[in-house]
Amino acid sequence: MNKKRIVVNDLMQSGYAYTLSEPCGKNFHPDFRPDLTPEEMLKLGVFGGRYMTDCQNEFPAAWFRNANLCPDKADPNVNCFGASASQPLSVWREKGWIWEKDPRGWFQWYCRYYSGRRCEDDERQIKRWRAMSRHVAQVKKNCEKYEFDCRPKQRQALLQWAYDSRDI
Repeated sequence: MNKKRIVVNDLMQSGYAYTLSEPCGKNFHPDFRPDLTPEEMLKLGVFGGRYMTDCQNEFPAAWFRNANLCPDKADPNVNCFGASASQPLSVWREKGWIWEKDPRGWFQWYCRYYSGRRCEDDERQIKRWRAMSRHVAQVKKNCEKYEFDCRPKQRQALLQWAYDSRDI
């Protein structure tokens, strides 16, 4: 594979560069098996549609063709389950969930990982992703299969971590 260098210049990051060392959507860590691609997540509506509105040049245009985006402000109605399942970025920072090279958080890391970047934060982020499986168990325990109005906030949160909670 020819390695491609990506230089990021958007509202939250300027001059950051990384190299894609793996093919897009391939060669994931064996413990990391997301149900959804970034493109599918954006189409389903994640983060109130606000998350990726200023950094589209960094990722494939196809990801954004059918994305549910809301450029002005986050709107929970854009989300697949119509529920707000996000905390403000300030909370993410306070809790130490943000790695400086991915200032938008987990989903930015995942988009870059899916695109082929591998970095020193991969292990931590994959651990965080795996920890979300406890929410899958809670939805299964408390809801009938396909009962989408049961625990919509939890289902939305799972979508935002690439778990397809429409199948639970």
